[in-house]
Amino acid sequence: MDNPVIILGANGLGKAAKEIFESHEIVIFGFLDDNKSLHNAEIGDVSVLGSTTDDGYLKYIGKKCQAFVAEDNNTARKSMVKVLNDRRKVMPVNAIHSQAYISSSAHIGHGNFINAGVTIGANAKIESHCLLHANSVIDFDVEIGEYVQIGAGSIIGSSAKIESEVFIGSGATIVSGVTIEKGARIGAGSVVISDVSKGDTVFGNPAQPIKK
Repeated sequence: MDNPVIILGANGLGKAAKEIFESHEIVIFGFLDDNKSLHNAEIGDVSVLGSTTDDGYLKYIGKKCQAFVAEDNNTARKSMVKVLNDRRKVMPVNAIHSQAYISSSAHIGHGNFINAGVTIGANAKIESHCLLHANSVIDFDVEIGEYVQIGAGSIIGSSAKIESEVFIGSGATIVSGVTIEKGARIGAGSVVISDVSKGDTVFGNPAQPIKK
């Protein structure tokens, strides 16, 4: 990837993405963020140019620039991805730290954030728009859907299936072969030894559903 990158989102995730791209000597064209108080500010030596829907800057994406969506709220993230798909007919690029390890047989989609120390094993499948934080481990044959967030230091055992929009807190362990259904939430430090149903929140060791 040789073209400069526009980062949508100037928060902490955006700053982390900036460092990842710059570590690969990729130029950051600028940030776009919907917080008007940040407009014209600088993060390092990179300016916050305008909002994430500003066609004056979006027009460069797909021609002169790539784009990365740096937003950890799934609703906002989906909205920004939709803007890129609809207006620019492009998908966001991946931000992959130089100190992450990805097996040559793993499949990685679009727009993923993969931080330092992440390990992705053989034949693992990561769909698009996921956030894999520092030192998380995705073992072999794991399947991860779209818009999944995996906290720092979490371990996903071999052949586990993580469906779309799942949130896994820092330091959690998902044992081999477990399925976490769409939209479930796993508390930090939890050990999940059995399947988790759609939309459930579980916590503890072993993880148990939290009553609503």
